[in-house]
Amino acid sequence: MAAPQSAQNAASAPLHAISAPDLTQFLQTLGAPAAAFLRACGFSARAGEVAFIPGTNGLDGAVIGVGADTSPWHFGAAPWALPEGSKWHLAGDNVDPAQAVLGWHLGAYRWLRHKQQERAPAELVTPPGAELAVMIAEAICAARDLINAPAADLGPQGLAEAAAALAGRHGGNAEIITGQALEVGFPSMAAVGAGSPRAPHLAILRWTGDAQGPLIALCGKGVCFDTGGLDLKPSAAMLRMKKDMGGAAVMLAVAEMVMRAKLPLRLLVLIGAVENAISGTAMRPMDVLRTRKGLRVEIGNTDAEGRLVLCDLLQFAAEQNPAMILDAATLTGAARVALGPDLPALFSNDDALAERLLNAGVAVQDPVWRLPLHDGYDSWLASPFADLSNVATKPMAGAVTAALFLRRFVPQNQPWAHLDVYAWNDTTRPGRPEGGEAQAARAIFKMLHDFSGGM
Repeated sequence: MAAPQSAQNAASAPLHAISAPDLTQFLQTLGAPAAAFLRACGFSARAGEVAFIPGTNGLDGAVIGVGADTSPWHFGAAPWALPEGSKWHLAGDNVDPAQAVLGWHLGAYRWLRHKQQERAPAELVTPPGAELAVMIAEAICAARDLINAPAADLGPQGLAEAAAALAGRHGGNAEIITGQALEVGFPSMAAVGAGSPRAPHLAILRWTGDAQGPLIALCGKGVCFDTGGLDLKPSAAMLRMKKDMGGAAVMLAVAEMVMRAKLPLRLLVLIGAVENAISGTAMRPMDVLRTRKGLRVEIGNTDAEGRLVLCDLLQFAAEQNPAMILDAATLTGAARVALGPDLPALFSNDDALAERLLNAGVAVQDPVWRLPLHDGYDSWLASPFADLSNVATKPMAGAVTAALFLRRFVPQNQPWAHLDVYAWNDTTRPGRPEGGEAQAARAIFKMLHDFSGGM
């Protein structure tokens, strides 16, 4: 049983969140020596700036600057700016507790499986009403763990088993398909993993929060490492390919949030876990693959493998008649050229669904940006030897043509949204340490929360 809030606060020091316009008034509430100390330190309440408040017995507390908005990132650096192992509670009412807790926990995260921790982060007492923020942060950090794991530590079987374990922890059920059953039922996905000694695995998770609730299908690209196949990537492009299962990690984070929040929904989560490797059994350029839908795809480039995984997942999801299908994938470098590392590209065949996702991303400061499913480029996927090619005939609009390829496997009247994510932080920023990132997960969860009518 948790200690009462008052007892937890008594055992921790106050952390005052102050915006620049309120700084003068706040200084007037302090004793003259403490106010003079903060002035002498040059504390200006700049967003994320931390300073200590001295007291007669040492430290009376600390103050952190927050901006005019309610960004969680204001608190992202605090766990490392405050003394190791110290405990703090939020003081005053000039802060959104949930945003502060979210930013704190995301900032405290470090992946340490193969690295000794140099010091421990400071701790924050969770204020009442911020429990959901802790849960969201934990789901994101679990996804970060998956993305940050080296491919030697996390192969297709391990990713599929992690997905199944998640379902088991929250009252769902899971099925893992591999071997001949995968080759028959999901042939395109099986072909992607055929070159690796680590067999491809499909994890199918089902969870019911409300037996009458709408069915939501979540599909995640889980390429645990991508060499590019026989169309081998250059070494620089291969360097971060352990993160090519980032789409699967994002969808597992969303699933964890939905299940822990007990939203009145039904979930179908499909994780296509494969490794795109090189061997005598790897798919070749100009091979023609069969897909679950029955369309035949000519391989124009073996490095365009993610869409070959997702197309079978999208077809299976559509067969279940869900209210919506959402997929996430580290699919194209073209999306990063267009939007940079921080803005996932959103494609959708349903304007209402796209608008809900866009608005949700803005609301929780986890933005996405919509790009068009431009019909004029659809003919670029034509092949003289199969129903379509997995790459376009022109070296432009790569993110758009990849989305158009996926659209071929979604029924016309089926609401669907595709998110092309980077799933990585190139550098450490407050709340966003270098490494794996579950981009768009908070936006998707917010959209589903609002779509389902909340808890």
